[in-house]
This record gives sequence, C-alpha cells and structure tokens, in this order.
Amino acid sequence: MVVRPLPRLERQAQCANCLLKSRPSRSLVRLHRLRKIPPQRMSNSSLDYRIQGMQHIGVATSDMDQSLKFFRQLFGMDIPFFDSVQAAPLMDSHTRGETITKRASMVMNLQGGCALEVLRADSFEPVPAGWEIAPGDLGITAVQMKTRDIHKMHAHARSIAGDSCDQTLRDTPWGAATFYLKDPDGNRFQVLEADDWFENNGHPSGGVMGCTIGVSDMDAALKLYADVLGFDQVLHDATGTQADWDGMPHCTESFRRVRLTQSAPGAGGFGKLTGRTYVELVQAIDRKGSFIFKDRIWCDIGFAHLGFDVRGMADLGTALDKEGFGFRCDTADAIGMGETKVHCTYIDDPDECWLEMIEVYKVPIIEKWGLFLDVQKRGADEPLPRWMLKALRFSRVKD
Repeated sequence: MVVRPLPRLERQAQCANCLLKSRPSRSLVRLHRLRKIPPQRMSNSSLDYRIQGMQHIGVATSDMDQSLKFFRQLFGMDIPFFDSVQAAPLMDSHTRGETITKRASMVMNLQGGCALEVLRADSFEPVPAGWEIAPGDLGITAVQMKTRDIHKMHAHARSIAGDSCDQTLRDTPWGAATFYLKDPDGNRFQVLEADDWFENNGHPSGGVMGCTIGVSDMDAALKLYADVLGFDQVLHDATGTQADWDGMPHCTESFRRVRLTQSAPGAGGFGKLTGRTYVELVQAIDRKGSFIFKDRIWCDIGFAHLGFDVRGMADLGTALDKEGFGFRCDTADAIGMGETKVHCTYIDDPDECWLEMIEVYKVPIIEKWGLFLDVQKRGADEPLPRWMLKALRFSRVKD
C-alpha cells in the first residue's frame, strides 16, 4: 500500500534522528557580492564549514533502466558511481514514517557538471503528480543542464526527445539562449550554455549546472540559500512575465525570478569537474504554487531532492540550527552505498523542498581495479589530480 505524507510537524516527530530542535536586506546581499565573503564564514566567524557547491539532483522515475539509458544518450550521463537497492530509513519523515526501499544510481558526465541520482521506488509503485508541474509550484520544478553549443545540443535533443523538446530556441530574461524538454516521466529540464568544462569527449551535453526551485516567500528562501548555503551572488532578480516559459502552464502570469550562484565557491576534490553551480528561485505573484509532492511521498515521480557537497558537517549543522533550519535527519556517521562512504544529513527549505548535505569520505575511482579515494585525507580545497578524475572514464557505460 502506498503511504502518504503526514503534516509537517508530525513528520518531524517521525524522524528517528531528527534534532527537533524576511529575506536578507538588499544591502546584505550586495555586501556578500562585493566582499566575496567565503560561504563558511557568512553566518558565524567561529564556525568552519564549506558548501563546495551543488553535488547532485535526485530524480525519481517510473522505469529505472529506461531513464538511465535516456540520460546517457541525451545528456551523456554515462559515468556511474554506484547502483544499489537499499532501504531508505532516513527518508521516513517524507514517507509517512514507513521505511521504503528504492534503487538508486548516481551518474555523471565526465565533460563537466554535477550528477543525477536516478531513483526508482522498489517497495511501492511510484505515481506522478496529478497536474502538470509549472514554474512557481513549490519544490524543484526544473533541472538545468550545461552545453558548449546550444544549437548543436538543441538538434541533438530534438532527435532523442522529439515532441517533448521545444522546437525552437528562446531567450531567458538575462539574454541567454535556452530550450526546455521533458524526460519520459514528464520531468522538465532546461539547457543553457556554459564555459567551464573539465574535458571534451564530443558529446553535445554536459551534466547538471543548477535547478529551479519554486518558493512561496522569496525573503525566507534567500535567508537559507544566500545567507547560510552561500549562494549569495545575485545574477538576476526581476519580476514579470517570463518569455522563455511561453507555452508552460501559467505562462502569462507574473513571477519573481532570482538567479543565484556562489561568490566564493569551494574547490574541493571534484570542483574542477562539477564547475560553477546555480540556484534559481521562483515565486509566483498571481497565485499560490502547489507543493510538487502534494498527496505523494519521496520517491514518487519527480525531482526528489537537491544535494550539496559539504565539508565541516558539525559546524554546518550549528549554522543551520541557528537560522531555524536544523537537521531533520542525520546519519551521524558514514553510511555505505556500494563502495561509496558518505555522511548525510537532511533539511527542508521553508517550503519543504528536501535538501541533502553530503560529506564524502570514500568514493570509487575505478572500482573493478580496487582504486578508491579517501577524501578525509585531503584538504577541503585540495582538488583531485586530473589524471584521477579522467580515470573515471574506465567505468563508462556504453549503449
């Protein structure tokens, strides 16, 4: 039987490891931009934590193998880090207190960009939202993928996604050419050009560069994403209709759209590979957006969560708790996903968008050769050698 979510306060009580414990002023956001305050120092000078940047987006699907193949062919996401079936007790607070089982596979594009964690519920049959998710709905409504050449990528996407892809390019409010498409489950992706790349293997697409998150109160959302998580550099902030959303539900309505990046992104082991990342916050002005997982649970179809790569988990927890975003759940130690070892914690943004904080301890470089990386032995800003990152190509999955 598929379980459905409890109200927010009841879900907090269900989480076994839960700690239970106005928008920042324009001058504050501007100060962060101009002084380039490192994100780990923004909330409290005595705390030492770093948000290296975005690590991955979780996308829950109805057919795991079909989706993995689709993402390999369309986006070149052909480097797997793990693929395992496990219980997910840490998600109990978003699955009505009942532990589900799911299959998860983390995949990347070695040209550059962040990962996708592709999910498929194993203990229940996942269902989609009962409406077409639109900009301004609450939660992750679109994932942004990077490309070197928007025209080449558009032709490639049309050849694979067909009518699920925009047939013409359009411009964002800040003047960038873009287009949108949907995966087989109706999850929306946006493609934008980028100039930060790790290597070139000829595929027209790179990996994840950001996501669009619907919020009900921009002031409250900026308090978390800008002040605590360090996405403090405002690249675009305007209210009105959005020309690049033409044809989407509610496209004639007004939205406030704020595009953020980090003024001082962390380098970290995978920094050269993931590149710069972006968070776009969208508030619907003419209506109240619906939560994308309304009447559904985590691992039903949709963009399930946003994961950040962090160092200094304990101090980050202190900073988040101080601002009212304390850990909902905490592994409190390293957990294993195959040969990958990580420490994970989870929080909600003000609209219950599920955010995951990941401190990586051990990752496979070439698992079949027994080559692994112990991240704890490296400095927080020490990048991995290029040869080691390039060695990931030996694990590439080919169709």
